Amino acid sequence: MSAMAFFSATPIGKEESVSKYVAKVVKKVKDSGLAWQLTPMGTIVEGDNLKEVLTVISEAVEELKDVNRISISIKVDYRRDRKSGFEKKVESVLSKLEDK
Repeated sequence: MSAMAFFSATPIGKEESVSKYVAKVVKKVKDSGLAWQLTPMGTIVEGDNLKEVLTVISEAVEELKDVNRISISIKVDYRRDRKSGFEKKVESVLSKLEDK
């Protein structure tokens, strides 16, 4: 089994730049020990099961203790039949792109 989630947590009602809030969330993800990747629009986190991935996301969002309202978007890919990582997914697409 494997699970990966793309998520973003955006504070509402704070100043225009939210990078200092995003950094708090990403630090918690980084410290979790799970595989992760920061993108310009959100963070991908990957683990062996859905519960651990969602737990890390929940704990990461809770790092925003000084924010009263947070918009959270999550997209999950959960596989029960085999282990699949985000690097393999990207490699698969890129290899097909090179064939064309």
